[in-house]
Amino acid sequence: MMVDMTTSTNTTLKAGSWELDAAHSSVNFTVRHLGISKVRGRFNSFETGFVVDEAGTAAIEATVYLDSFDTGNAQRDEHVRSADLLDVEKRPTLHFKVVEPVRVAEDFEVTGEVTLGGVTKPIALEVEWGGVQEAPDNKRRAGFAATGTFKRSEFDVATAVPTAMLSDKIAIELDIQLIEPQD
Repeated sequence: MMVDMTTSTNTTLKAGSWELDAAHSSVNFTVRHLGISKVRGRFNSFETGFVVDEAGTAAIEATVYLDSFDTGNAQRDEHVRSADLLDVEKRPTLHFKVVEPVRVAEDFEVTGEVTLGGVTKPIALEVEWGGVQEAPDNKRRAGFAATGTFKRSEFDVATAVPTAMLSDKIAIELDIQLIEPQD
């Protein structure tokens, strides 16, 4: 079977609940250490809700499980999960929810709220539309990349750690692939 690998730029998405394709999605972050280098990592466990209504707007929310924090260094990862930094026992998840449903476009901004440990703050994500493509399994997928930043101090995370040691600003990068609802 021949698959057309040309990405569709059509931004009209089928109504319904789009399923996360976790194998082709990632939630990544970058934080500066000592102000001189970046530490990069990812969260290995997350889920999304992406529901498109008949008007073509999407309600979006996501949950990231903080105990899945991974920088590729087990000793550092355990320390970050501890009460010194993320404190995943008290703050097991980070939750994101859009303020108002959004209309998908080539490039667009999503305004939402992030909740971490009972603290909720606004965040804006710049989103790049990847398009829609039919995969070899005959299911259509939509792809997005999103970036944004937030300050750990706004969520009372590691407030005893000076910003000279660990930057206050955390950059996030999402690569999300969703599977079209099946009839």
